Amino acid sequence: MVPGAVPPRRTPHGALHDRRALRWNVVSTGAVLLLFAALIWNRRWMSDDGLIVLRTVRNLLAGDGPVFNVGERVESNTSTLWTYLLALPGLIPGLSLNWASVVAGLLLSVAGLGFAMDAARRVFGGRRAMLPLGALVVLALPPFWDFGTSGLETGLIVGWLGLTWWLLVRRWESHRACGSGTPGAGRAWPAALVLGLAPLVRPDLALFGVVAGLALVVLEHRRGWGRIVGLAAVAAALPVAYEVFRAGYYGLIVPATALAKEASDARWQQGLDYLFDLLDTYLLWIPAVGLVLAALLLAGGALARRGEPGPARSPRGHTAVVVAVPLASALLLALYVIRVGGDFMHGRMLLPALFCLVMPVAVVPMSRWTALPVVGVLAWSVLCLVDLRPAYGATLGPNLIANERLYYVLLLGNAHPVTAEDYSTHPMVPEGIAELERADRPSLAIVGAKPGGAGWWVLPAERESIAWLNLGVTGELAPLDVRVLDGVGLVNPIAGHATGVPNGRIGHDKDLPPEWYLADSGVRGDTGFVDPSSVADARAALACPRTAEMIESYRAPLTTTRFWDNLTGSVERTSYRYPRDAADAATCAPLPAVVD
Repeated sequence: MVPGAVPPRRTPHGALHDRRALRWNVVSTGAVLLLFAALIWNRRWMSDDGLIVLRTVRNLLAGDGPVFNVGERVESNTSTLWTYLLALPGLIPGLSLNWASVVAGLLLSVAGLGFAMDAARRVFGGRRAMLPLGALVVLALPPFWDFGTSGLETGLIVGWLGLTWWLLVRRWESHRACGSGTPGAGRAWPAALVLGLAPLVRPDLALFGVVAGLALVVLEHRRGWGRIVGLAAVAAALPVAYEVFRAGYYGLIVPATALAKEASDARWQQGLDYLFDLLDTYLLWIPAVGLVLAALLLAGGALARRGEPGPARSPRGHTAVVVAVPLASALLLALYVIRVGGDFMHGRMLLPALFCLVMPVAVVPMSRWTALPVVGVLAWSVLCLVDLRPAYGATLGPNLIANERLYYVLLLGNAHPVTAEDYSTHPMVPEGIAELERADRPSLAIVGAKPGGAGWWVLPAERESIAWLNLGVTGELAPLDVRVLDGVGLVNPIAGHATGVPNGRIGHDKDLPPEWYLADSGVRGDTGFVDPSSVADARAALACPRTAEMIESYRAPLTTTRFWDNLTGSVERTSYRYPRDAADAATCAPLPAVVD
């Protein structure tokens, strides 16, 4: 509002209408959020990848640093902020980290949806009764329930997206209240600080952060470019500081997960298959029609605020800029996911883009104009709630996509696997850990061919280690002083810097052969299931100068010199690759650099 202006008076009838609208909005929003929380809780679980996060948190709390294996500085978690947030409840003695992760994910998911609904209400006019529209899409989709817990950062992403857009809308409200020619009151730095967390929430969310940052510049530029520079410094401070720490501590400019999944590779067809796996399963074209119809009606002025008193006009274009933030971000995030080939977990990687897409119409004004789209989306949401599900469960679906939660529920015979006890019924991992515990000297436990089928080999080694694909389960059941290794490179840089299997499964295409584990663990002699010449080749490959330096970057003691060498060599080291075939890698011939 322009300073000195007299606020418009509310008639008794108008004040009564406002109170009724407020009560309706509180009740309807509360009902949606409570139902969303109940649906997430009904699907509570911990994924294998979520258990990877928890082992890192346990090592951090034990004083061994943010690492998965003691003595090896590897950033195995994609979300930095999620890792450190989960360390907070770990400071409370006796509190289960597993259950803290489940509850935190649920609360953040619900909070994110609540922020989005309130932000949309403010954009459309806070005094009017609202109906949930886009919120129904989030509420009804099972992937939001599955990954609302799971131990992964999806709940944090939903919470952060909702909060960031809500803060932008509040800044828009401030400028709108002051009129078209006057800078808005209040502080803008909280919005800058929160949107600056984007790459720490998840690196690809930097796309949303950039779009939101540009919108904040448009909103705040009337306060002077010196203020803009200050806001940019606030936004950049934490991510830049952490990037310096990452490069010096871990020796890379990206998390190890980016190497494991080769985030720089373009796999458009696989990404499109991943997209349609989500769209077709839930008939998402139905709610899309409802959302577009509502947006067109609202944008076309069919719901003009006839006679409603309010503050001065917002500056020209500001409303469009604020609404465009989630829409433009949804497009960018979806394109990124499609380009890298999606994910092996059904729907998970597309949830941020989908949440952004529905945020501007999370709720819409109650009117005869919105009745049709709301009823249509409501009918679809009921169908989705009770019937629409992926056609695959215990087996992999088309393009090797998995219904990850249902797979583990069926594998373990437990509707809600959360704790180590719940995962102790895994058909392979407990046996390998037991075999390792029975060994009378440090050993490597690894699965290989045996008469009658694959089984565990326990071989004398330089360090107590176990190699298995399901890192989270293995890390949950194994003691922290046992090194847990994988073949895809999430915690094992020897696999992460190797080339992958052409057209392999997304997230699993590195598939390091066993001779590399044997060579790295110091296993000697004939193992009985791997050709000794292959082990010799792998041992020679590990001695190649650039490979040996890469290993030193995460295993050597962290001195000031080591930190500086890691920092200055982080870009080149991140791009370094060698053939997964040990005989080829033993030549030490360089491969073309990879840019992640």
